[in-house]
Amino acid sequence: MTRYRIILVAAALIVAAASAGYYWWQQQQNHLPADIASGNGRIEAEEVHIAAKYAGRVADVSVEEGEMVAAGQILARMDTAELDASLARAKAIVAQAQQDVAEANAQIAQRESELKFANQELGRAAFLVQKGHVSRERLDRRQSERDTAKAVLTAARARLVSTQRAVDSAEAETKRIQTQIDDSVLKAPRQGRIQYRLAEPGEVLPAGGKVLTVLDLTDVYMTIFLPTAKVGRVLVGSEARIILDAISQYVIPAQISFVAAKAQFTPRAVETRSEREKLMFRIKVKIDPALLRQHMQKVKTGVPGEAYVLLGPDATWPDSLKVKLPPPAQ
Repeated sequence: MTRYRIILVAAALIVAAASAGYYWWQQQQNHLPADIASGNGRIEAEEVHIAAKYAGRVADVSVEEGEMVAAGQILARMDTAELDASLARAKAIVAQAQQDVAEANAQIAQRESELKFANQELGRAAFLVQKGHVSRERLDRRQSERDTAKAVLTAARARLVSTQRAVDSAEAETKRIQTQIDDSVLKAPRQGRIQYRLAEPGEVLPAGGKVLTVLDLTDVYMTIFLPTAKVGRVLVGSEARIILDAISQYVIPAQISFVAAKAQFTPRAVETRSEREKLMFRIKVKIDPALLRQHMQKVKTGVPGEAYVLLGPDATWPDSLKVKLPPPAQ
């Protein structure tokens, strides 16, 4: 019974908290003009996971959590000792295959010379047979020698094609191994801040194992939720404003970049108009990347605040929501 009462009390507290939050949201909406809606949220940034493409041992991690990194900067390296050995072997195979090609070309030159001589001998034998100076048997012998030289030349040319293909195969293998070595150097795909350092030197990771997480500070947004009555008037590309609790004296310009096609919070039975009005849709309010670059060092995720959205092309911002920004970082 005691456990049952605890569950009932906990459920009652949750319902009370939800009711209080919804009441507070309604009160906030009542203080806004009819063509402006607002919602609470936290500043978020796009996360980029830096991971090992192939299984292996982490050789070095050169950045720390909180550090700013530039696009293309080397962040970590995987151990490539085994790959380096494979690459050396593949290059040796390429060199051998290229030598085989050179030998095949030399053989072709030799066989072409032999064929030329055999043709000349055949011509002379044919002339002498016509004059009656040599027997027909000699002509047949020269004919056979010419045919043999031609067949040997054909075989030499076929060997050249085979050796050239061997070179192509060896070079492809070399490129494949070199690509694996290049992929073992983990670089930042974009500018941002190191959020998490997930692996240390010496750790063995599977393919796809995460080493670092980078926050893209040029892709910062706040997610809010609006009810059916409001979201129907929200357009992608509409103006928005963000006010953060930590710096409430500033008003940050933003833009609607996403409106959910389906409700996120849906009651079990949606049968009446009042129930439909409770449906909440996810809205993504994104800050201009150019503005973020000016204040890159000041951007922090997880900061709570409130976003305000214009509900129509003819709506205007009140003085309290006019843009007001801090000075750019030096």
